[in-house]
Amino acid sequence: MSEKQDDRAESLRSEEEIRLPVDEHVEEEVSANGKKVRAKGVYLLPNLITTGALFSGFYAIIAGMGGNFEAAAIAIFAAMILDGLDGRVARLTDTQSAFGVQYDSLSDMVSFGLAPALVVFSWGLGPLGKLGWAAAFLYAACAALRLARFNTQVDTVDKGVFIGLASPTAAAIVASMVWAGHDADVGGGLAVVAALVTAAAGLLMVSNFHYSSFKKLDFKGRVPFVMMLAIILVFSLVTIDPPRVLLVIAVIYTFSGPVAWVWKMLREHRMASVATGEGAAEVVNDEGRDRETEESSNKPSDKQ
Repeated sequence: MSEKQDDRAESLRSEEEIRLPVDEHVEEEVSANGKKVRAKGVYLLPNLITTGALFSGFYAIIAGMGGNFEAAAIAIFAAMILDGLDGRVARLTDTQSAFGVQYDSLSDMVSFGLAPALVVFSWGLGPLGKLGWAAAFLYAACAALRLARFNTQVDTVDKGVFIGLASPTAAAIVASMVWAGHDADVGGGLAVVAALVTAAAGLLMVSNFHYSSFKKLDFKGRVPFVMMLAIILVFSLVTIDPPRVLLVIAVIYTFSGPVAWVWKMLREHRMASVATGEGAAEVVNDEGRDRETEESSNKPSDKQ
């Protein structure tokens, strides 16, 4: 009898939600006692930050279409800062939700997928014609694939690493390149370089290279005093020439994945060679011992 009443109450709630002029978001959450409960509405603070990131990406597209490439690049970096804050704020305030995860993913697609592709096309890929928009589309499509793969593997992959280049870092490479050359006269040579960089950033997003996610850093713990000096030094370098310094930092981080993969392959090959060499040495030693044993057994004894 209680099950029928629960089903009836559920249908009544569904009918009430359908009658609303604006959808009232309802999702199941796990309460403190471990039971699933229905929660209405969304958390304001983290989703407000995500909305700010979404607006920054949208503004970057508008600024790029208007030829204001410096403002477009800065807006993409602003979206990166806000994107890094919303998840941490949600964890600190215990306001995580399935809605927030999906909303953040869609915001990332706009800010780090479409915005960089359209901005770099408006800046330097236009002279290449179809090759230019093909490179821009490749980047946008790879960003979508990377985000989809991340969403499906988020519960099964080590939190300390990213599989493939993270979309904010790929966007940082493209945005800093545009920022550094926002006042340059883009010719055929620079356009080809921009297309290659854009395509490479896109392909690295769907690669299997492992990148550190820095999610295991303990921001609440104590650090050596020299660490604060290093952070101050980085900020000082960024203020000297923000677009070029940020481009260098993004490129260094981007190359860390392939370099780590090559180092791992070389180390495994060296270990395999050592193991093979030790195995061969053991075989030679075994053959030598067998030969000595056989010779000693065939040698006539002194008693005879």
